[in-house]
Amino acid sequence: MKQIPYLHQGSKIAIAAPARMVTLEEMQFAINWLKERGFVPVYDNRLFAQHYIFAGDDDFRAAVFQGYLDNEDIEAIWLARGGYGSIRIIDKLDFTKFLQHPKWIVGFSDGTVLHGKLSRLGVPSLHAAMPFYFENKTPEAKHALFDALLGKPLKYEFSSHPLNRPGVMQGEIVGGNLSVLYGMMGSDTFPDLEGKILFIEEVDEYIYHIDRMMHALKRAGKLDHLKGLIVGGLTQIHDNPNPFGMTAEQVIAEAVAEQDYPVCFGFPAGHFDDNRPLFLGLESRMEVNKESSVFLGNLVH
Repeated sequence: MKQIPYLHQGSKIAIAAPARMVTLEEMQFAINWLKERGFVPVYDNRLFAQHYIFAGDDDFRAAVFQGYLDNEDIEAIWLARGGYGSIRIIDKLDFTKFLQHPKWIVGFSDGTVLHGKLSRLGVPSLHAAMPFYFENKTPEAKHALFDALLGKPLKYEFSSHPLNRPGVMQGEIVGGNLSVLYGMMGSDTFPDLEGKILFIEEVDEYIYHIDRMMHALKRAGKLDHLKGLIVGGLTQIHDNPNPFGMTAEQVIAEAVAEQDYPVCFGFPAGHFDDNRPLFLGLESRMEVNKESSVFLGNLVH
């Protein structure tokens, strides 16, 4: 993995919307938060463009994002929000100049597309809360994001889950939103999972669809050679009037039942207020125990 400088007082952070449209009101808290911590938020009226559900049409969003990728003065790009849209522009982006001067790309959900691309390019990134609804994030999540941007090691301890498979996993984390990963399978933006720790989270899905996605990953051999599996938030999950008969957690546990690597449920990252950051592509360690789990991120500092 390439090394990227961490941020400092005065670092310029671009706020970009490669997917759904946003408003100034929705961004204002995050903009103020950056300023209060000594960073310089970079954006202009293009951030608030609208084209149906998107923040401008595909060419427009790609052009804005390309400008931030190429700008050597920008030290991080904070994805404004998720929704849908990054997969429509990822093949329009040229990462040539970016690779000469890589920077942190920060976000999650639909941003999984960009995380997957960066993983394939050998560039680490930061899976973390985004400006949209940032005001509602817990103090712990906000503080951890500030620490992560400065390059400080991360440590989380949380309660164990009955479906956990105890053990220790250490290595690079890849992944993100399960639906987005599923949609990228077979493409050059799907991350290489062999020898990696896979992280997944999901929101607003039916249990049967999670089952379908997990079986697709299993049948494609994507779950065979992991160092471990970390499952974050499974939020607003739905069932049909005729129940599926399993929870989302049980579906995921069943898909990896034949494997022997550690599995951790309930990691504090995903579509909820306590959305803690985790570095993708950097060395991390997870100790999964019966009573609690301990996560150590960014071990090489």
